[in-house]
Amino acid sequence: MTAASEAPQTAAPRSRNPLSSRRPQGVGQQKGNRGIQIFLAVVALIWIFPVGYALLNSFRNYAYTAKHGYLSFGGFTLDNYRNAWQQADFSHTMLNSAYITIPAVLLTLFLSCCVAFVVSRFSFKFNLALLGMFTAANLLPPQALLIPVYRMFRAIQVPFWFSDSGTLLNSYWGLILVNVAFQTGFCAFVLSNYMKTLPRELYESAVVDGAGVLRQFFQLTLPLCRPPLAALATLEVTWIYNEFFWATVLLQSGDKFPVTSSINNLRGQFFTDNNLVAAGSVVIALPTLIIFFVLQKQFVAGLTLGATKG
Repeated sequence: MTAASEAPQTAAPRSRNPLSSRRPQGVGQQKGNRGIQIFLAVVALIWIFPVGYALLNSFRNYAYTAKHGYLSFGGFTLDNYRNAWQQADFSHTMLNSAYITIPAVLLTLFLSCCVAFVVSRFSFKFNLALLGMFTAANLLPPQALLIPVYRMFRAIQVPFWFSDSGTLLNSYWGLILVNVAFQTGFCAFVLSNYMKTLPRELYESAVVDGAGVLRQFFQLTLPLCRPPLAALATLEVTWIYNEFFWATVLLQSGDKFPVTSSINNLRGQFFTDNNLVAAGSVVIALPTLIIFFVLQKQFVAGLTLGATKG
């Protein structure tokens, strides 16, 4: 026998399958994703439970829940919504909220577009300082400005056709101006970041075609900003519609209070019908929910556009 045949034959090394090495990692990743999904589902249920519980009790009779408890099931009726609409005078207070919310949202978005266009398209010395001045209104709590704003509005004299009191107090325009002042900074900040992502070649082409600054703003910039404007409109309607702090400070007559004040009309002197209050809360929340679902597509698009642009 030769030396070659007497040499021990070693087994060839087994090739490692790359798929087998990745399999445990993939399984672990799937388990991690499943855990995240379960966690998010639990958090969503916890978040939705109070709203669903209030919605359920808004259709239940108070006498039934007082006898069987709120954890029971039954006693369904529509009388809570009928009584809430009459006692809270929603037909009047919702009109008051519309008088305040619609002009405030429109003015806020228009002024924010003007500020954002100047800050994002023109370079000058106080560019960032101007944006910071508008954004600074969101850094102070409204309670800190309560007394100065009240005294200022009481001192400003306006015609009686503009306000019944002769000042900005007890006037819809006072609430509109306060909401515009506090919300313009946030909207200008969001819109300026979005306008900076628009290609400058579009504006250079517009200048070559003879378009001035106003034409660039109204015919070029505003149409391209529809998604963020829809997203901001949804947020601003929700914030201004639900705002009640400045209404209690600047309004003095009950016939001008917004719809958020109607909940106090549903409270009894000796006890509170929680089912009636729940029905009133659902009625108050309906306009903002309708606006959100109508503008849902534009709202999501406005939040995601420009997120991946460097």
